[in-house]
Amino acid sequence: MSRLIFALTTAIAVSVLSVVAIAESGGAGVTIQNYTFNPQTITVAKGTKVTWVNRDDTPHTVVAVDKKFRSQAMDTGESFAKVFDEVGTFSYVCGLHPQMMGTVVVTPSN
Repeated sequence: MSRLIFALTTAIAVSVLSVVAIAESGGAGVTIQNYTFNPQTITVAKGTKVTWVNRDDTPHTVVAVDKKFRSQAMDTGESFAKVFDEVGTFSYVCGLHPQMMGTVVVTPSN
């Protein structure tokens, strides 16, 4: 039981640190874990780089519903990044697990 708690605590800490590191670099981050995108909806300014990091034991992809962007399959610890240069709402799914859905909302930059 204590090994399970340690593993879960470590996984959460790594995910949080990944998102914090991305945010500190001037970008925004989405963690893929437990077959979900977290946060499911992210709002960024035009020109922001969004990075998705896979923290699941299963490969995942990031595929825009409108087909404007697509990642390769990401294994555990791998990432995909995209700079959002146009204002709008961009819905995406995992191409391997289409029940996983997310949205990037891009607002005008200041």
